[in-house]
Amino acid sequence: MEDNQQKQMLEASEGKQHKRKEEEPGLHTGDNRNNTKKKFTFSFWYFIIVFILIIIFNNLFFSSRLNEAISIDYSQFKEYISSGKIVQVAFDGDQYIGFGFTKKDAANAARTLQEIAVTKQIPSSIDTSMISAYQTYRIEDPTFVPLLDQMGVEYYATEPAKPSILSYLISALGPIIIFFIFYAWLSKKMTGGAQGVMSFNQNKSKLVAETDTGIRFADVAGEDEAKAELVEVVDFLKNPEKYTEMGAHIPKGVLLVGPPGTGKTLLAKAVAGEAGVPFFRMSGADFVEMFVGVGAARVRDLFKQAKEKSPCIIFIDEVDAIGRKRSDAAIGGNDEREQTLNQLLVEMDGFDSRTGVIILGATNRAEVLDPALLRPGRFDRQVLVDKPDLDGREAILKIHTKGMKLDGGVNLRKIAQSSAGLAGADLANICNEAALQAVRLRHDSITQQDFEEAIEKSIAGLQRKSRVLDEKERIRVAYHETGHALTAYLTPGSSPVSKISIIPRGYGALGYTLQYPTEDRFLLSESELLSSVDVLLGGRAAEETIFGDISTGASNDISRASDTVRQMITEYGMSEKFRNMTLPKTNSGIDGVSGGREYSEATQQYIDNETERIMQSRYSHVLENLKAHKEALEAIAKALLEKEVLEGSEFEALAKQFAVK
Repeated sequence: MEDNQQKQMLEASEGKQHKRKEEEPGLHTGDNRNNTKKKFTFSFWYFIIVFILIIIFNNLFFSSRLNEAISIDYSQFKEYISSGKIVQVAFDGDQYIGFGFTKKDAANAARTLQEIAVTKQIPSSIDTSMISAYQTYRIEDPTFVPLLDQMGVEYYATEPAKPSILSYLISALGPIIIFFIFYAWLSKKMTGGAQGVMSFNQNKSKLVAETDTGIRFADVAGEDEAKAELVEVVDFLKNPEKYTEMGAHIPKGVLLVGPPGTGKTLLAKAVAGEAGVPFFRMSGADFVEMFVGVGAARVRDLFKQAKEKSPCIIFIDEVDAIGRKRSDAAIGGNDEREQTLNQLLVEMDGFDSRTGVIILGATNRAEVLDPALLRPGRFDRQVLVDKPDLDGREAILKIHTKGMKLDGGVNLRKIAQSSAGLAGADLANICNEAALQAVRLRHDSITQQDFEEAIEKSIAGLQRKSRVLDEKERIRVAYHETGHALTAYLTPGSSPVSKISIIPRGYGALGYTLQYPTEDRFLLSESELLSSVDVLLGGRAAEETIFGDISTGASNDISRASDTVRQMITEYGMSEKFRNMTLPKTNSGIDGVSGGREYSEATQQYIDNETERIMQSRYSHVLENLKAHKEALEAIAKALLEKEVLEGSEFEALAKQFAVK
């Protein structure tokens, strides 16, 4: 009965252990016995421990039982012989060893030594001089042996000492052990770790457990459409039977396409975190090195590991590093990159989508990818991860400010409006800069002004109050920035002015004018493009209105204005002669590098003349407009010189007072 109870308890315990292993996160059904076996690894400490044990064994069983002999001079040694203190002499190599007892007394001496070894005390009845030994170095003295005969001293030559077991081991095994240690060290350097000499054929992917990603879809905002596309991938990894029963196949590859900083890597981590599967993360540049064939070997190794860990996710960041279009030209090709791409194409065709291995790729240059990589069966689903809109930016700000101590007056909606065109990474940086600004100024909480300063720092650069401008330059900068702001105010459809400043920022900005749109715009009309050109030319027109000449401060303004006008003619079809035509550039055929033009020299002459005509026309219009509102220009510039910074509300009040639209 007791045996049956013990058997039942043992089976129940084994059942609990088996259940606990099945429930452990990160483990999946399959034959993992090879992974659970403990691998023996050589450690240098094993050798040290064995060496110490050998020394102890040698000292215990092969050390001399006699006390250590007392070293004396040769003359004193002869004197002890003459006085009878030494009655036995052993010739031991190049030494003489003298004893105070004869061989007849050896048995008594042995018993005495044994008693001393056991009791650790010398009996008082024993003559300690009798058990003493003396040694001296041998000297060629012809009178020494006659002296021994004369005194009746027993003398003999000892057998050469046999080497101990330690000596045998050192002489026999020493070279072998040294060679083994050197071989183990060299093997580790050649094959172990990512930095080894011969490890270039191993992949450098990082396996991240489900509990280590720490990212869920709730941590990603502003990309609702992209998340909706990826929810299906997560559902397949969690419930593959639902799709296989219907005969559906999940896409093998999902390509995340979007500008830098929009959250492509974050979305990939969120997919792995939601699905709770292993996550292989690797950069496209990690596949290619100086050795030809290394990239292909790493691709094979990566997919081999992924199949063993399935279901799992392979994330290849910057996939354009290996997926660039293969060149047909005799020159300009890259054999190593093309071999790596070919191997990736083969591997993506070589596994079944039902295995649960899903590849996520990320790139911001989808136009340079090879068409074979984008065909159905490979990266057959492309998910656009674009810059967020107004609502998306507000949601992203809420996520990044969740753990921050915000002031009650912080308006995240206004901050989102002020950060139009910024990606999620930029917004995260703005939140962090605002927190640092609050700490730097010793605020109790993060204020709206801290966020505004962070946005200006991100857009225009760091304030450079140490740069002291000459008074004439300071006045010119004030009129220049006022010209931008006043032109924006007088131009219909232009974005409202948020701030004007004559405090230098960044590398070359001596002042700046900020305009924040009230809503996101995706299309611009011809009149709106010309309005933006007018605002850019307002700074130089203000200088000419007040001072009668112009300066180099408008170099960046006229460059941007010229580019806008040239794009209107060549790309947007907004010229009089080529009203609904584009005038494209050709490509050289090598990685899409821009080459010559696809139009004649006469057309190029027309583009140049038309650009010059439009620029002069818009500049004349802005100049006349500012001259008509010279009083407002001077009043706003004087206020700006006095305060150095004018908020949008202050500027608008002055503009309404002196200017009439």
